[in-house]
Amino acid sequence: MTELQNAAKAAATRPRIQPAEEGDDRPLSVSARLGRLQFHQSGKFRVLQLTDIQDGPKVSKDTVKLIEASLDATRPDIVIFTGNQIAGYDPAYAQTTRKRRWSASVRTTRETASSKSSEASERFEAALERTRASVRATVEQLVRPLADRGIPWAVTFGNHDFQCGLGNAEIESICREFPGCLNPDPARLQVEQYLPSQRVFACEPGTFALPVSDVDHTTSVLGLVLLDSGDYARSGGYGSPSAEALRFLAEVPEMMATQSQKQVVSHETAKSQEQAVPCMVFQHFPVQQYYQLLKPAATNAARAIEGYRNFAGKHYVLDEEKTLPGSYLGEGISCPDTDSGEFAILEQCGYFAISAGHDHRNAFVGTVPISRNSADVRMAKVLPKVIDGLMMIASPTSGFGSYGPVPQKRAARLIEFDIRHPYEPRTQLLEYGELVGKPSAGKAYAYGMTSESKPESEGVDLLHRPTWWSKLLSWLRK
Repeated sequence: MTELQNAAKAAATRPRIQPAEEGDDRPLSVSARLGRLQFHQSGKFRVLQLTDIQDGPKVSKDTVKLIEASLDATRPDIVIFTGNQIAGYDPAYAQTTRKRRWSASVRTTRETASSKSSEASERFEAALERTRASVRATVEQLVRPLADRGIPWAVTFGNHDFQCGLGNAEIESICREFPGCLNPDPARLQVEQYLPSQRVFACEPGTFALPVSDVDHTTSVLGLVLLDSGDYARSGGYGSPSAEALRFLAEVPEMMATQSQKQVVSHETAKSQEQAVPCMVFQHFPVQQYYQLLKPAATNAARAIEGYRNFAGKHYVLDEEKTLPGSYLGEGISCPDTDSGEFAILEQCGYFAISAGHDHRNAFVGTVPISRNSADVRMAKVLPKVIDGLMMIASPTSGFGSYGPVPQKRAARLIEFDIRHPYEPRTQLLEYGELVGKPSAGKAYAYGMTSESKPESEGVDLLHRPTWWSKLLSWLRK
């Protein structure tokens, strides 16, 4: 294929949404122009998801290029970061890092230092301040392209953010220092000035909800829920959302409906709000039920991948009857060992989609039927009749600082809603190779889970490039 043919093929696969005209200094986000998350006159509403950027204080230039190109190609109403923005294990945080939330906590370390000497305490406080500055530097680099274009954004957390030594509440507070951040301030429960007319429902750091109104701003059509899905479990493996977050997840669709009724002006419109507002949830960890989009396969089958922990010892491939064309599976779905009950809440309480990251080499979209057996009465009230399945989305890493697919396939994800069928969004990956071209940096670790992943472990260490020595030892063990 000639160079011209390659260019034509790449252009044909790029999003057709064009950047704003040169000289137009209005916010790129239509919702930012309106002052609230709202469907456009065109009937569209767009979300851009970025996940697992997972970098240190100096963010990869290729990551920033992907963010910039994705914004210009899609003109999203809002950008949602779904966790692991911060590589908490980065050497920059060596003096404050903690592997688990319950081990070597900041408070314990501070008290220990204080008991030894005021000098040790001062050194630790200085190290914490350097960590804050490094986190601030990472956030600034990630959101500068959004601020330059006037695009609001929101963030939830993963299993590496807190490892820098700061809690999610403090990281969230740092995020709110930058323009466009919609994460609510618990002291004010008010969103950033980018969207002065936006209603927000708050729970805890990284867990909150934003309703999206219709074209006339008379009622809420859908809700965007960000959920902190946890980090690690004391028993091993990954953790789950807090009890308070799960309670919020169950209640927020009806909370939105109650608030939306206050906006309506006619009896007919009020009648349409008897149901809860259908919602889509964005979070870091996939739930166990993502395995419903896979089917068992022989160990030596083409593209077969071993499951993770509780699913280890079995191999899987994507179920093509349940997933969209273009989907791919590059590692076992790394879900928590324990079913927290989240999926049952999504089924019963008014959700039509879930989008997760965490597994850097996975990119698939599928739908599983909603079970109505255990909640027929509640379902009749909560869900519109048009919702009979739950869309489940897995997105690959958007960053170049850690492992993942080949560099050209690192991507952002566009999710586009249409007012004519708002609970059946279209989605596509915006891959670096198509939007930008050849990556400029050689640092892009393209490897993932292997059959060496054991149930009692957390899997192969994916945070560092394997050395030739480790490869040799691995070969000798076989």
